[in-house]
Amino acid sequence: MIDSLVQHTLNSEIEFSGVGLHTGYKCTMKVFPAEDNHGYKFERRDLDGKPIIDATTNNVSSTLRSTSLSKDGVEVHTTEHILAALYAMGIDNALISLDAPEIPIMDGSALEFITEIKRVGSKELTAKRKVYKFRKNISFVDKEKEIEMIIVPNKNNEFKVTVMVDYKSPVLGTQHASIDGLENFEKELASCRTFVFMKEVAHLADKGLIKGGEVDNAVVLADRPYSEEELAEIGKNIGRDDINILPNKTGVVSTSELRFNNEPARHKLLDILGDIALTGRYLIGHILAARPGHYSNVEFAKLMSDTIKQTEDLPDLRTDRAPILDINAISNLLPHRYPFLLVDSILDMDENSITGIKNVTMNEPYFQGHFPANPVMPGVLQVEAMAQVGGVFALSTVDDPEYWSTYFMKIDDVRFKQKVLPGDTIVFHLELASPIRRGLVHMNGKGYVRGKLVSQAVLLAQIVKDRAPE
Repeated sequence: MIDSLVQHTLNSEIEFSGVGLHTGYKCTMKVFPAEDNHGYKFERRDLDGKPIIDATTNNVSSTLRSTSLSKDGVEVHTTEHILAALYAMGIDNALISLDAPEIPIMDGSALEFITEIKRVGSKELTAKRKVYKFRKNISFVDKEKEIEMIIVPNKNNEFKVTVMVDYKSPVLGTQHASIDGLENFEKELASCRTFVFMKEVAHLADKGLIKGGEVDNAVVLADRPYSEEELAEIGKNIGRDDINILPNKTGVVSTSELRFNNEPARHKLLDILGDIALTGRYLIGHILAARPGHYSNVEFAKLMSDTIKQTEDLPDLRTDRAPILDINAISNLLPHRYPFLLVDSILDMDENSITGIKNVTMNEPYFQGHFPANPVMPGVLQVEAMAQVGGVFALSTVDDPEYWSTYFMKIDDVRFKQKVLPGDTIVFHLELASPIRRGLVHMNGKGYVRGKLVSQAVLLAQIVKDRAPE
């Protein structure tokens, strides 16, 4: 399901009831199936008009110990755990309906959410899944807090996250956690609970937080032993007669031990997944995070969202990768020869598209007359080079391509955006406009120099078997 090419939603509604970690409000949350391209949306059904808040980075209103969303004054708090569960289970579209302002904290992890999602299962929709492959590094750095997050390209077209946390605490120490692929979420991360240091409890309470916090929905850590009297005073400060924590103990002072030795680091990784779900995309790349928190997660997600918005519709224009077809392989497919072979290499090709390059040098014979004192590559030759890249694609679909040729039938919507000069490298990207039928190949082509569009055309050609073995 996670590897599916199409979007998914739940088979049926699921429901959860519990208390909000920070607000202390009781909440019944219902998660409903949703249609194609709905994404994640939160509904406050307890308010007039049942207002909707889209789960996007633009709607983040607070990252203080959790991720809150708001729109038009309506808020939803602690969204990260349910979003992480839906995201990791390959649920692209869901309506999350609440009768209170905060998601139930459950046991402090995403385990109960995962259990219910698995129980009802998911179903395929028809729209293409939204996936983004990072082709360059994107990073967020906060030098003051010693936070660094970066996503780097993954050559295996996979998603991976590696986290390091260091609270300079003798209890927690330095911890690492990683996940290779979302399919490991249930086993490796789902059960990992939120955590808090005992020394933070009173301070967080003063900020109006952790009103619903209990030792059964969070891991409480102590850097030093706390006496019964100290615990009673902390309980009094946060409005609790009994905080149910074992006295005179360091380390984990909750009523249950850690589920993993590095459970805090694993929970930080879980939070990252919930926060990057706000990008609305499944990501291909390797995220490395040092000392992350909700603030850095969201700022990092915003940077990734900006990159996605700016480049999502662009093909991979990198020219520093090894070609899949060199000039010799191209010559085995195309009948063109010097001086009319205008493709130097093919960088990428799949069932629907192809990317190839033309290196423009001063040695091109047409520069002798176009123009000697101001050399400019003729637009008609740009179109020809584009068509030859399309010809490689077309001939790669037939057996014995040496006996076939491609012939132009029509050229539409030809446009030239800027000059192409000696020293430029044109990256041509062509995509099928419709499936190949009866030998007709209909493609949308664009040429780029240094990431900028220089030419475009809609090409129609026919593959013809016009030669026979001798």
